[in-house]
Amino acid sequence: MTTENLNGPRDRKGRWSKGNPGKPKGARSQTTLAIEQLLGKEATKLTRKAIKAALAGDSSALKLCMERIAPVRKGRVVTIDNFPKVASAADVPGALAVLLQSVAKGYLTTDEADAIASLCSRYVVALEAVEHEARLKALEERIRK
Repeated sequence: MTTENLNGPRDRKGRWSKGNPGKPKGARSQTTLAIEQLLGKEATKLTRKAIKAALAGDSSALKLCMERIAPVRKGRVVTIDNFPKVASAADVPGALAVLLQSVAKGYLTTDEADAIASLCSRYVVALEAVEHEARLKALEERIRK
């Protein structure tokens, strides 16, 4: 059972009802809005002060500035020698074998290999969808004749 309130339809335990994603895209938290209101026009001055402190040798300010300039990358470009061209579902087992060997040799992390294997899997699903559509159209054509 759902109830309507200021936050939209929720169940008895306060959870969002099925199909309701919660906050709309771009919505900001109350904390973020409060901080923006407090800082207001002072944000630029505070930023300049942090930069001056970093340039003067304050390691905390330097760390803060560097985290904004060059944040930690969450991924990296991966090059795999001898990675086969994957043009069909039949090519995927060979590609997965190369990934497994790369992990075993320490060239890739398991997370990196898993991400690439996931891409291969999505590619196979796309190929199967195209093949299924073509077969369905052929069957529909036969039925019409």
